Amino acid sequence: MLLRRWAAALVAALALAGVQVVSATPAQAAARILYYDASQAQEFIAVVNQGAQIWNSAVANVKLQPVTAGRTPNIRVYADNGWPRTYSTSLGNGRWYMGREAVNDGYYPPRIAAHEFGHILGLPDNRTGLCSDLMSGSSAPVACTNANPSAAEKASVERLFRTSATVTPQTYVWVVPAA
Repeated sequence: MLLRRWAAALVAALALAGVQVVSATPAQAAARILYYDASQAQEFIAVVNQGAQIWNSAVANVKLQPVTAGRTPNIRVYADNGWPRTYSTSLGNGRWYMGREAVNDGYYPPRIAAHEFGHILGLPDNRTGLCSDLMSGSSAPVACTNANPSAAEKASVERLFRTSATVTPQTYVWVVPAA
């Protein structure tokens, strides 16, 4: 009993001195912050922000934030009349296009935005055709409104951003499904 009291007093004294003796949980690295610039996304700015929020709610190791004054963005987002596409330069860096062609064909804009952010976060297209797979992209039915990554997609992003992994630059372009 005396030993426990002595140990508790020692821990309390060290804590007062600013020394951490024991931690109940292991230290966790802070999330990597990626800044995106959606100023050129035109009518899709709110959708781009929604796509970023989907990922922010799904994973802990990386967070997407709008670029602030004086910062250089990791990600630039544009809108044009083509198909959505992403040009990654490295893990967490690159540019993507919110293509009006897919929107005009009926694809769900928040799904497109989350999907394109997924490429920047290191995920390839998987063309499963499943609505439950965010990265199935245009192979999923046009009526698909699931904009959330699957458990496997989340785990992959968490793994990629847990370390300093690098991803080879890639270009991803939506493929027009066969009629």
